[in-house]
Amino acid sequence: MLPNFSKEEIMSLDLGLKGKTAVITGGAAGIGNETAEFFLKQGANVVLADLNPEVNNIAKEMGGDKAIGVAGNVCDAEYRQHVIEEGVKAFGQIDVLVNCAGIVALESAEIISEDFWNRTININLSASFFMAQAVGKYMIDNGVKGSIVNIASQAGVIALDKHVAYCAAKGGIIAMTKVMAMEWGKYGIRVNAVAPTVVLTALGHKAWDGPVGDAFKKEIPAERFAEPEEIAAVIAFLCSKGAAMITGHNLLIDGGYTIK
Repeated sequence: MLPNFSKEEIMSLDLGLKGKTAVITGGAAGIGNETAEFFLKQGANVVLADLNPEVNNIAKEMGGDKAIGVAGNVCDAEYRQHVIEEGVKAFGQIDVLVNCAGIVALESAEIISEDFWNRTININLSASFFMAQAVGKYMIDNGVKGSIVNIASQAGVIALDKHVAYCAAKGGIIAMTKVMAMEWGKYGIRVNAVAPTVVLTALGHKAWDGPVGDAFKKEIPAERFAEPEEIAAVIAFLCSKGAAMITGHNLLIDGGYTIK
């Protein structure tokens, strides 16, 4: 089994992000919330964008005056612009976008409904693109040499049962990441994606604790699932100076599952 370092060890990494400001969609829970915590530990400011009406309270509890939350629906264009405006008003500049907002809804290809398909694509792919478009345009217009990280999945590179819409959305995330990286490199904007395996957030535990998860772990060379802080650390690295020559990349964080 690959080593599993403690959360304290991972959180103590210094990636030189002090003073940067990161907008994190889906920031009230799960990977987004863990990423916000990691950025705060780095001395960064965070703007949490989430449907949860309590997101500003969650942000303040996490980071005090270094964090704000903006409640709303990332599928809405006015809301996306509002998030950017609030971030700039609070912290002066947006340096990073992490697109974490998404859903996992499973159905077989032969019976999936059009509404089910459209909802999955709209939230997981379209909203991520248009949020990246809005932040990218802000960065271009203001000369910000920033970083965007989109959350893909191992489902974006391999087939998974009952994941047809989810696989399509995450495959689209990887493709759009490459195009944005190609087009925006001349502005000093880097765009990357990360593609996790199962991540042991609260929802991850609910879905995968027990015999089904134990069987799945046997197919992973690392013999375990990912911890949320392991994903957050990789996201933060991709936004750091150490990753200055990395753009257009989809970084698998899967314990070796997809090498088979």
